[in-house]
Amino acid sequence: MTYLDRAIKDGYAIITGPENKQKIIYVTSDNHTENYNDPEEKVRAEFWAELIYEYDYPAHRIKVEVTIPDRVPTDRADIVIFSDDECKKPYAVVECKRDGVTDAEFLQAIEQGVGNATWVKLRASYVVIIAGATRRVLDFSDDSTGILERENNIIADLPKAYGKPQAFRFYRGGEYTDVDGKKKKAPDIQPVAREDLITAIKKCHNTLWGGGRLSPPTAFGELCKLIFVKISDEQKPRKKGEPYQFQIKTHEPSSKLAKRINDLYNEQKVKDPEVFTDSIKVDDRVLRTVVSHLEAINLSKTDLDVKGVAFEQFMDGFFKGDFGQYFTPRPIIEFAVKMMKPQHDWDVLDPACGSGGFLLHALDFMRTKAADYFDPGTVEYYNYWHEFASKHLFGIEINDEIARVA
Repeated sequence: MTYLDRAIKDGYAIITGPENKQKIIYVTSDNHTENYNDPEEKVRAEFWAELIYEYDYPAHRIKVEVTIPDRVPTDRADIVIFSDDECKKPYAVVECKRDGVTDAEFLQAIEQGVGNATWVKLRASYVVIIAGATRRVLDFSDDSTGILERENNIIADLPKAYGKPQAFRFYRGGEYTDVDGKKKKAPDIQPVAREDLITAIKKCHNTLWGGGRLSPPTAFGELCKLIFVKISDEQKPRKKGEPYQFQIKTHEPSSKLAKRINDLYNEQKVKDPEVFTDSIKVDDRVLRTVVSHLEAINLSKTDLDVKGVAFEQFMDGFFKGDFGQYFTPRPIIEFAVKMMKPQHDWDVLDPACGSGGFLLHALDFMRTKAADYFDPGTVEYYNYWHEFASKHLFGIEINDEIARVA
């Protein structure tokens, strides 16, 4: 059940009308009604409900479409959280955009949100900009920051229940210990559906490409390095309540975040020195934006088929002109592997493996076969296909960038 489902169940909101003409009524915001078929409205509705159930703000203190005083022409804030029952004292202003907006559109949303929040008659302590899974939270609670600051006042997440900003947003196990030694709930990273992963990959690539900053192949090569770091951070042993490192930290300049990501990369690069031969070549602020696209996703626990299809669709759409020769169509790969019926003790070699499609499907064939002999989740099931992967599966690829993709 999503946060919005809970809000509807509890009577805070109502969705009415046929599927292609749905309206959402925010009951606790003076029965305000909007077009629920608008992608931007779906983002707002879900985050509005998240503010109630995840951030513990009273529903009656959260208003939508709040008029900004003295703004001409009339401007409205998407969501305003108030600190009083009369809704006279703004605490946080939220600007919502559809998932997948460009970086330029996201930066414009930041300026709009800050303009609304710091205007003389609607002064709030926090500004949140949300576009699907990508978020940016700015702290204006300290006047010394200045309304023009956009770097040093970035925080990991909006404080919960009018509290203090936490150091990180995501913690293993969904909890952390605050400075007072108290256990607090916090989100853990989660696996995602195929379309959400495709959107995240596209956003990362567009950020790295930057309208021509890097060539599409080079941008994807840099993305592969960062995905490599992300997965290695997920798999790094950590106790329950410890934060992940591949995420934005409160009041941390982008230069320090970049150093942390590069340190993680250099640790892992030692394990694959022939594949990851060079450093991450991404501007610090661009790197922070990519981290914001990926930080909420658990790539390790996202289904293997979801990852395979997501990457294939992304690469097919973006790299036909540059890399098309490396990607054999999925149906042909599936046919070839099923025709060959590889055995557990065979050595499987692809001498021009490209992005590893044949290797992945051979491995998936063996994983399916393991389920014929052992129960999924058992040590025997895992060892059957994992041994095949580690001892009998080989690929050769002459292009360094494509080898990183594999």
